[in-house]
Formats: sequence, structure tokens, C-alpha cells
Amino acid sequence: MGTIKNFIFNAFQVNTYLLYDESLECIIVDAACYEENEKKELRDYIAKHKLQPVRNINTHCHIDHILGNQFIAETYGILPEYHEESVPFFLTATEIGRSFGYEVGIIPDPEGFIDSGAVISYGKNKLNVLYTPGHAAGSVCLYNKEAGFVITGDVLFKDTIGRTDLPSGNFDLLMKSIREKLFTLPDDTVVYPGHGPESSIGYEKVNNQFIR
Repeated sequence: MGTIKNFIFNAFQVNTYLLYDESLECIIVDAACYEENEKKELRDYIAKHKLQPVRNINTHCHIDHILGNQFIAETYGILPEYHEESVPFFLTATEIGRSFGYEVGIIPDPEGFIDSGAVISYGKNKLNVLYTPGHAAGSVCLYNKEAGFVITGDVLFKDTIGRTDLPSGNFDLLMKSIREKLFTLPDDTVVYPGHGPESSIGYEKVNNQFIR
């Protein structure tokens, strides 16, 4: 059902995912490349495998997950897509980026907004958008039912959950998102988080002590 290539970018160790199949169409999820060597790594992989990037999706718009948006826009002519409730994060992105030592540069306008129930297609594959706020306003997860995986951004990690002490974070809302949107998926669904190693829905149901 296709390939998922994971890159780990910037000091926050963000998982940037490249999803593609035999059609060679690919989707970039959470373009976090910042340093020139990171940009080169992504660009070289795409060129080596003769891929055609068609969409750039942000699971949420905290600064560490959007650092590569300008690079993707300039290199492939693809503007980012994210949930409309993420828009306020871009009002402070430059200031927050500098506080962590990052120059954000040009913030590309969105190609469009994605919401719960939307379907994102690449080749023969489809991702269903699940709206999962709690870690951040506008957080979404991307679920491929046929291939049995979900990209969770910073909502759910192996053995832990996204922090809720940042602006727009809400613990109760995060618990609701996890229980109603993620824990209703099949137990064998592979979890690809925004940071750290992969997991599964079944594993997190049994072992994640942060979920109440």
C-alpha cells in the first residue's frame, strides 16, 4: 500500500514523513527541515526515487513542525495545508522562532484548509483527516484505513501524550480526542507520531499511563 519514509529534523527531533506509492506521487507531512543539510537530505531522497510531491500537510502548526514550509513552497511550488484553527500560530511564528534560535523567513500562505472528514489522496492511497485538538488548536491526525496506520502529530506518542501547557492546549480535550478519534481505531493500527518511535493503538490502550 505504499511507503512511509521518516526523516528526523531540527533540534526538536520532529518526524517528517514522506508518503508515496508506485504512482510516485508523494505527500509531505510536517515539513520540519531547517538546516541546509536537512533540506538536502529531503530533496535528494525525492530526486533519487523520482517522486512528485503533490501536497504539504501540517498536523499542527507549532514552530518545530512548520520550519520547512518555505523550503517546500520554493522548491516544489506546493503551499502548506492545515486546519483553519491553526492560523493564529502564524501570527507569532517569527517571534517564537527567534526565541528558539530559528529564523522563520517567509511564511507561505496556505493552499487551503483541511478539516475532519476530508480525504487526502496520493496515488492509490487515501488519508482520512481526524480533527484531534487538545495539544494545539487545529491538530489533526491522518488515518489510512487500508494500510492500517495513523500519523498522530503531537497528539499521541509511544507511552506518552502531547503536552497541554502551551497556548490552546487543553488536557481534557486531548483525552477526548484520543479516546474518541484514536482509540476507536483497530488495535493493530500503527501509530506514527510527531516525535519518537512508532507504536500501535493496541499498545497505547494497554500501556500508556497518561491516558485517563
